[in-house]
Amino acid sequence: MTTTRATADEKADSGKSRSRVEAATLPVRDGEDPWTEEELEEVRQTLTEDIERFASQVEVSEAELVGLLRDGNEGAGRDPADVGSANFERDAEMSLANNAREMLDQSRLALRHIDQGAYGRCDNCGQPIGKGRLMVFPRATLCVACKQREERR
Repeated sequence: MTTTRATADEKADSGKSRSRVEAATLPVRDGEDPWTEEELEEVRQTLTEDIERFASQVEVSEAELVGLLRDGNEGAGRDPADVGSANFERDAEMSLANNAREMLDQSRLALRHIDQGAYGRCDNCGQPIGKGRLMVFPRATLCVACKQREERR
């Protein structure tokens, strides 16, 4: 077991060394200043806070869903309006949980991209996303042109 622990510790250490990518090496659009360490740290902090917030939202939504699903099975002769209302509430809570889960995954992916030095490159075309766009929406994975094409479909 000692070997396994050492291997896991080595992996954790290698992840730490990889996570300190130089900010100035991240891609930017023509005419933009390179990333500074302070700007990148601000984005990291925002993403970390988002991860905590979205994880909490997922936890709360899932707890609500458990309650809604449990309560939905009670009372065989329930009024149809009550059943419809319960179904609507359940569907709304499922939507909120799925949205929070998706935002959580996007935030984690953005942090991983920072750690790998790939942050700021469009997942579709490979061009820089733009520092301005990422400062406003740090979870962006597509440049504006690719995002517009995606939304038109």
